[in-house]
Amino acid sequence: MESVISEIRGNAMWITLNRPDALNALTPAIISGINTALDKAPQSEARAVVLTGTGRAFCAGADLKFVRGEAGNDETALGRFLDTILLVMNRLETFPMPVIAALNGLTLAGGLELMLCCDLVIAARSAKLGDAHSNYGLLPGGGSSVRLPRKIGPTRAKYLLYTGEFVPADQLVAAGLVNEVVDDDALITATEALVAKLANKSPLVLRRMKTLVDDGLEQPAAVALRQELLASEVHAYSHDLKEGLAAFEEKRKPRFTGK
Repeated sequence: MESVISEIRGNAMWITLNRPDALNALTPAIISGINTALDKAPQSEARAVVLTGTGRAFCAGADLKFVRGEAGNDETALGRFLDTILLVMNRLETFPMPVIAALNGLTLAGGLELMLCCDLVIAARSAKLGDAHSNYGLLPGGGSSVRLPRKIGPTRAKYLLYTGEFVPADQLVAAGLVNEVVDDDALITATEALVAKLANKSPLVLRRMKTLVDDGLEQPAAVALRQELLASEVHAYSHDLKEGLAAFEEKRKPRFTGK
């Protein structure tokens, strides 16, 4: 059985973690599968990436059996594993198209860290989220101590990090960690609807917006505003801007090419 299933569905590359019996816990094979799917996405008609799971978990974090077993017998193996996880998560975060997390269930530890690298989050009503590292004497290795406080503020982040509690997804919408919560049987439909919305936009605009937002968070406001202005000046020469204005004038749907 493949541990990661990747397929083009509609206008998205769907990446499905497929170790339901192990709560889709992360192994080198899963990390490699995500990376391979990301390699394929730009070569396809995909306008977005969707990351989801099978069974009752989105992802319950790193496979502790692997950590205690194979990695535990080799002092350098765990370090290599964590390095690879971090590289793939960084790639997800900076991927040049929108990345959507469709949380079908438990989203814990490394699973939460995967979700934090996504741009948008839709969750099934049964989904619960938590950091969970503290429950097992572990420190985060995939960025939750960095990305979580930047998403929801240090006070909320520290509560999740310190307590290891599993919090229902609908309690995290107001915190800004989840965009939308839907009934479990509506998760796929809701995600497909979001993909369809994004597919109607300019891929170039979405890519540049993502870069502006993410880079802007790392800069003083004055610097970020200047970067936005410069990007807008460059964007004025793009085909998609001209096409959008022409479509508005001609009262038709724009035909964006991403150029």
